[in-house]
Amino acid sequence: MKKSIVCIFLLVLLLVTKNTNAQTKIMVVNYPETKAVDSIDTYFGVEVKDPYRWLEDDRSPETEAWVKSQNQTTFDFLNKIPYREELKERLTKLWNYEKIGAPFIEGDYTYFSKNDGLQNQHVYYKKKGDGDAEVFLDPNTFSKDGTISLGGMSFSKNGKILTYSISEGGSDWRKVIIMEVETKKIVEDTLVDVKFSGISWYKNEGFYYSSYDKPKGSELSAKTDQHKVYYHKLGTSQKDDLLIYGGTPEEKHRYIYGTVTEDDRYLVITPRISTSGNKLYIKDLSVANSKFITILDHAESDTSIIDNHGSTLFLVTNLNAPNKRIVSVDASNPIPENWTDVIPETENVLNISRGSGYLFAEYMVDAISKVKQYDLNGTLIRDIELPGLGSAGGFSGKKEADVLYYSFTNYNTPSSTYSLNPKTGQIKLYWKPAIDFNSQDYESHQVFYTSKDGTKIPMMITHKKGIELHGKNPTILYGYGGFNISLTPSFSITNAVWMEQGGILAVPNLRGGGEYGRAWHDAGTQMKKQNVFDDFIAAGEYLIANHYTSHDFLAIRGGSNGGLLVGAVMTQRPDLAKVALPAVGVLDMLRYHTFTAGAGWAYDYGTSEQSKDMFEYLKGYSPVHNIKHGVNYPATLVTTGDHDDRVVPAHSFKFAAELQRKQSGTNPTLIRIETNAGHGAGTPVSKTIEEYADIFGFTWYNMGYKVLPSKTNEKLKG
Repeated sequence: MKKSIVCIFLLVLLLVTKNTNAQTKIMVVNYPETKAVDSIDTYFGVEVKDPYRWLEDDRSPETEAWVKSQNQTTFDFLNKIPYREELKERLTKLWNYEKIGAPFIEGDYTYFSKNDGLQNQHVYYKKKGDGDAEVFLDPNTFSKDGTISLGGMSFSKNGKILTYSISEGGSDWRKVIIMEVETKKIVEDTLVDVKFSGISWYKNEGFYYSSYDKPKGSELSAKTDQHKVYYHKLGTSQKDDLLIYGGTPEEKHRYIYGTVTEDDRYLVITPRISTSGNKLYIKDLSVANSKFITILDHAESDTSIIDNHGSTLFLVTNLNAPNKRIVSVDASNPIPENWTDVIPETENVLNISRGSGYLFAEYMVDAISKVKQYDLNGTLIRDIELPGLGSAGGFSGKKEADVLYYSFTNYNTPSSTYSLNPKTGQIKLYWKPAIDFNSQDYESHQVFYTSKDGTKIPMMITHKKGIELHGKNPTILYGYGGFNISLTPSFSITNAVWMEQGGILAVPNLRGGGEYGRAWHDAGTQMKKQNVFDDFIAAGEYLIANHYTSHDFLAIRGGSNGGLLVGAVMTQRPDLAKVALPAVGVLDMLRYHTFTAGAGWAYDYGTSEQSKDMFEYLKGYSPVHNIKHGVNYPATLVTTGDHDDRVVPAHSFKFAAELQRKQSGTNPTLIRIETNAGHGAGTPVSKTIEEYADIFGFTWYNMGYKVLPSKTNEKLKG
């Protein structure tokens, strides 16, 4: 039987004068039937039902039919939101400004990317000297609907040959195309089945890349956990590519990368068992038939080579330095015992880049960038003056580069690009966007709140200046909290539209991220994962207690690992928020490791097969397994892509089906499945605009708005 839910919305005109006049609107949602099957797994003697196991088969006609019926139901609902088209128009208008990337030199040409405004993909241009720029590579020509995107570019050392990868439908599987720069002629057969890979050239002869064997079964969901590094020599067939590292059954590495130092002296191999921690080896390419030299034979740290000067290697590591440090060592005997500090560890987390023969240390001070320039001896050259409090990135380039470029942004300032003369320290504004958004009308401030166990958590809160804290401001609480990833301030067109309407954006720096180094990351992993959820819940409670918002006007949002965050919090604290927006989430914690490269996430999550204690812990918060009958869950819009082969859409499918079956309140439970789309990378602008019009429209509608929030107050019109 189809399940009918009567969704009753009190559409309140929210005036700053706190007018509480209300109207009532009734909308009926007829959910498609989702069949349940008798599928049971046994973990350490405990039986666990999995009634929607059949939705894991992404090639099944039944799954395809389910996707179509769910999308029809969802869009029937979204189409009734009165201001959806108005939202699309505003998003489109704000998005429509020219975007120009920092230039870079390869061979005889200077290259840069540009988007005229609403192009689905950025276009790459080239110019010689002071000549006119011409279109070099236009990914918008790859497909009519923009769903084939550019994955990456790498030039041969003389700049005459380009390799670029393409992603079809957002998939992580890539094809690599080899093109002559001068004529744009494709010079070889396309390489296929390349995944989680860079392209690193050796001289002008060939390049190193990484991939997995094509899995048995669905290439979008079947397990891939034996990464390998190959060398492709120009003029040869891919079937003859040389296996450099990986593929031995006794040594299972799920991610392996091969890169060549800028001087072509060393091949660097970084095998990883999980997303955190790596081994490290080098091979001297200047010596025929040289053997690999071991730097680290264990994966107990994150260590990588950032540069070399002859046989002197420069490494960034968190081995015995949770906040990271820079060390040097001679390549002849590069074991840790011989390392010498170049830039010692400090109390702040270090991110490093290099260019023009210098090192640029970007420190996170409570998630805010501070940048220092050093020479290779570790001598401080200067502090880089930034235009405000926010995030800086870039400062990278070749050793002979005379000018380096970097970007600066924060939550209310669109990203601008600056040029830096590393010898003199002179800084110039290179490019600033001409966008229909006045940053001066908005403010961003940082607060520290207390989590459940007493830990202080920082949070950035951004909104229009002069906003009244009356508890009725529509607020998005956005979080991630995992994989050592730091959420630093950055501008988003979609967030700008949210704030234009009087909305508040709150972004806490949860444990599990990298904002305070390895200890902060580890405090949100495996059997400490609940800390992340507690931090997020405490953030919501802070916003409510301090009258930024209230339950009826709070939405929680996150994607991927952040989708897990939203799923766990809404099932643990369904009373916290009015709206839940889990995107491409990891939602079945008992089976996540059986799909694609999911087993590589075990450092953060552990697995259900690891131990009985770990199984019970995962089952205790796994969103799919913790939806209960008789609970009024928030209005929920699950979003995913049918080609997501990183976090397979079955996670979202199962979660939505369980919610639709067990939701007892009047809040709608919908799933929006983007077709021919993946985990997010390379998504066309047109699809992104449509998706955010739906997400924001759904959010405001379920908060009670029958018109856009800005129109509920004469002062905010226009």
